[in-house]
Amino acid sequence: MGYSDYDDDYEAREQFFDPGGRSALRAGNRTHSCPSCGQPNRLTAADVRRGYQCDDCADAAEGLGFPSY
Repeated sequence: MGYSDYDDDYEAREQFFDPGGRSALRAGNRTHSCPSCGQPNRLTAADVRRGYQCDDCADAAEGLGFPSY
C-alpha cells in the first residue's frame, strides 16, 4: 500500500459522520428526520437519498439495543 493509497482511503473515510466507527451515516448538516423513529435532525440529505435511518434505529433493527432518544 503506497502513500497515495492511504490518502485516498483517509479522504474516503472523512465523508462519514464517524470515520473510525461503524456508522454508515454521512458527515454534514443533520437537518432531516429519521424515517423510522421520526426524531428530527438525525440525517443528512445524502443519508436520505440513500434511504438510511438513524444509527439508533439501525442498531435496534440489528438487535444491538434500543434507541437512546
